Amino acid sequence: MLPALVLLVLPLVALVGQTHWTQLEAAYGDWHAVEVSVTLSAVAMIAIVGLGLPLSFWLARTECRLKGAVETLVLLSLLTPSLATGILLVSVYGPYGSVGELLDRIGISLNNNASSFIVAQVYGGLAYFVMAARTAFENVPRLLEEAAQDLGCSPWGTFRHVSLCLAAREILVGAVVAWVRIIGEFGIVAVFSYFPQGIPVKLFVNLQNDGVQSVYVLVWILLLLTLPVPLLVLSLSRRASGR
Repeated sequence: MLPALVLLVLPLVALVGQTHWTQLEAAYGDWHAVEVSVTLSAVAMIAIVGLGLPLSFWLARTECRLKGAVETLVLLSLLTPSLATGILLVSVYGPYGSVGELLDRIGISLNNNASSFIVAQVYGGLAYFVMAARTAFENVPRLLEEAAQDLGCSPWGTFRHVSLCLAAREILVGAVVAWVRIIGEFGIVAVFSYFPQGIPVKLFVNLQNDGVQSVYVLVWILLLLTLPVPLLVLSLSRRASGR
């Protein structure tokens, strides 16, 4: 146990020791990058949850023969390296991509703007959320859903008042995992939507231009954005389960 724990904690200890606290100040554009990441990631999370819930529930309950193919597509999205995903998005939604050209004809551009940033993050986090939410729905006893329907509850009412309520805690954990994933996403965003620059891309730019010390402010901000929420959710989840 101890070697693994030391291995995990050592980078954080090194970060604390290497940070020049008296000289810690944000570089030009850092706070704009924070604003971009926070606001656009929030929009992306709304899209991820809205798109992911129906798909995850369908995967948890369907017996359709297409289920295996859909599962494979979700896993492919999950396992494809970030840089490769970014290249694929450029090939599809870029100015010369098949869908990109069609969108351009109706005045929609997905090229280095807020919309492309959101699309990149949706692709970065959707599969993570779907897999977690699917497991959450699978853990809901079907007998309870059937009992609700026998009592006259509609399919939508059963989903809303039974399935979703019982799976809510695990779905929340999945949403937090997706949030952490997209707020720190670099590969997809760097290839598909370099501008506007969020925290990960700005970290890379600062590192290239000014060295390691220039990135510590954004590293600490990124940690403060990503660590507290998962730790809080984990704590509440343990408390709710009586552990």
